[in-house]
Amino acid sequence: MGFLKEFKEFAIKGNVIDLAVGVIIGAAFNKIVDSVVNDLVMPLLGIFFKADFSNVYIPLSKAVPKHISLVEARKLGPVFAWGNFITVLLNFVILAFVIFWFVKAINALRRRHEETTTDPPLPNATEKLLTEIRDALVKK
Repeated sequence: MGFLKEFKEFAIKGNVIDLAVGVIIGAAFNKIVDSVVNDLVMPLLGIFFKADFSNVYIPLSKAVPKHISLVEARKLGPVFAWGNFITVLLNFVILAFVIFWFVKAINALRRRHEETTTDPPLPNATEKLLTEIRDALVKK
């Protein structure tokens, strides 16, 4: 029974649950970022560059024609899928930027909370001496 009890204590700890919630929310947020990049940003870049970035590649084999979809091209041989790489890189940059702003906001809230909950600083030697003098004068 000791093992099960120890495992239960581990699994119920706040940090483990927080991590699980973070992973689940992160996965859902990743889908949102994928949609923003694939459905909003990349079509605009496609208009600018006159190409669908998800299908921009360089064939690395003579067996692969240039004007077919990336999925079909990969079936026929090796391709240098730089458009797909740009899409994934853009996903990462947007996700990293948003996470940076979340962490920055949370850190600001923590600092604000710490400032309001910290104990006042201990008096220095001069303040202690003045307090003793005040107390002595009050007694007289």
